[in-house]
Amino acid sequence: MAEMAIERAVEFAKSSGAEITFFHAQESFYARTDVALFGEGFAINPDLGESFAQANRERAETILKAATSQAEAAGVPCTSSTSVHPVIHEAILAAARDNNCDLIFMASHGRRGLAGLLIGSETQRVLTHSKLPVLVFPSQEAQA
Repeated sequence: MAEMAIERAVEFAKSSGAEITFFHAQESFYARTDVALFGEGFAINPDLGESFAQANRERAETILKAATSQAEAAGVPCTSSTSVHPVIHEAILAAARDNNCDLIFMASHGRRGLAGLLIGSETQRVLTHSKLPVLVFPSQEAQA
């Protein structure tokens, strides 16, 4: 979640008396059948895979620590969690379900054109598959 979106989520929660569950999905680099040429998944050197996984864990911890600090400073009750999943939008939806959330608040990076087509949009996938309301905050890149 973009830093500005975290700020807006905290403001929204404070004004509505809500509690926030911050969630960061860590992408799995193993068994990604959606990027395999022949359906067997994509495999990488285990040492390199562990380096990626460690970097992802550290990034998630940094992001979640900053988010919870901001919420706590504003007096907004919050929790945080992270998980590793090969399909990011599924991880987001599962976290919302598992934490009994009433709303998903997320940032959009505003990828359009070829980047949007090739990379896709996790925000769009969440919007398409969510049974909960989704509030999308455009990141600074999307606003530019």
